[in-house]
Amino acid sequence: MKTEKEKMIAGEYYLAGNPILVKERRRAKILLHRLNVTEYRLTKKAKEIITELIPNAGANLYIEPPFHCDYGYNIVCGDNVYFNVNCVVLDCAPVKIGSNVFFAPGVQLYTANHPLEAELRKTLENALPISIGDDCWIGGNSIILPGITIGKGCVIGAGSIVTKDIPDNSLVVGNPAKVIKKLNP
Repeated sequence: MKTEKEKMIAGEYYLAGNPILVKERRRAKILLHRLNVTEYRLTKKAKEIITELIPNAGANLYIEPPFHCDYGYNIVCGDNVYFNVNCVVLDCAPVKIGSNVFFAPGVQLYTANHPLEAELRKTLENALPISIGDDCWIGGNSIILPGITIGKGCVIGAGSIVTKDIPDNSLVVGNPAKVIKKLNP
């Protein structure tokens, strides 16, 4: 039998109020408070907090506080990833970010999903992974919805809401986001 955490990561319905998951979210919130409030400046201590919060990151992960996430351990980053201020990553499912990816202020990545049926929604949720390829720029206040894959070399225009997978080397804008131009690799 799977644990609630295993179900969560696998994209199955799970109980978000499970005591283990609540404890793990609390741990992340304590680290985030330290990062966002106590160690706001980019210090050695802030880098240690980021490493503890997001242990699956490549070299040169930079986070400009404030930053928010659910767990941290479900975020996997390549090298040279930059989060500007006020980014939110709901990482109930894996969030895979390539190398040389830059997030403008206010970007939100949502893996969390909820049933459409009201009774089911009262107790259960599920999560779908997000994947972002190398060399992407995600514009300010963009939202990436659950289950989305963004190919390498993409630019997501500010304020876009990405509801469908995006092919490599695409310029995408709007709500819902649409490819408006193919970019040179």
